[in-house]
Amino acid sequence: MKPELIADYACECGEGPLWHPGEKRLYWVDIPAGRLFRYTPSDGTHEQVHEGEEIGGFTIQADGALLLFMARGAVKIWREGTLSTVIDEIPDERESRFNDVIADPAGRVFCGTMPTRDRPGRLYRLDPDGTLTKLLDGIGCSNGLGFSPDRKHLYYTDSQKREIYLFDYDRDTGEIANQRGFVRTPEDEGVPDGMTVDAAGYVWSARWDGGCLVRHAPDGTEDRRIPFPARKVSCVTFGGEDYTDIYVTTAGGMNKETEGSGAGALFRLNPGIRGAPEFPSRIGL
Repeated sequence: MKPELIADYACECGEGPLWHPGEKRLYWVDIPAGRLFRYTPSDGTHEQVHEGEEIGGFTIQADGALLLFMARGAVKIWREGTLSTVIDEIPDERESRFNDVIADPAGRVFCGTMPTRDRPGRLYRLDPDGTLTKLLDGIGCSNGLGFSPDRKHLYYTDSQKREIYLFDYDRDTGEIANQRGFVRTPEDEGVPDGMTVDAAGYVWSARWDGGCLVRHAPDGTEDRRIPFPARKVSCVTFGGEDYTDIYVTTAGGMNKETEGSGAGALFRLNPGIRGAPEFPSRIGL
């Protein structure tokens, strides 16, 4: 299956594609440039709608706004070009930034931060009332997250360790426990980056420096592998009216000669597999 090129903004680090069901659009970011883009499948148009500080990831709020997770631990609401602040900064994250985030069924947000020169990354949980709880420390590179269809388990990626972990997840409390390995990628096949889980419970993992998207069965075995014309395949999500469109971001757009002709672009494919809507965040609502 050959991925379809949708938009090429030559992103240094294209990331975080997320379908907005209310608008029937796809949003994604270029992390270091703080650029936010959106694509409207109904008419094929795409545009840059924001540029500012680094955006490590975002969720879509229940009221339709975007909740941006940024540099220094800042969290802001973006609504058609207007920013409002939820968290100005996290003192322990002044030298870091958020990297990948996901809302849970209750509207909480699991949000990871990058390591600094002095310490590893972390995973936090931001609750709707604004309470921030540190869940994990000692993370090499906090990355892709996803929930199992029964909502009893959370997948979590540490790219530096080339591991996707599986946790027991308590929907009532937001607590996670019983960490164990799900998939470990070989050293010569890139590292696991962003991910999503389809309606059948299979895990789709983007492979940074691996040039592909990999689908894993619930037991961790590889089901299929889809190559891309970019070495740094960074993230994946499902979208479209019936959630059978798969959108994939890539990085390295400033160096296409080395990273591939599709580096820094947004792609789409449709293998006839159904995904599931991501949960909306409810921070401050």
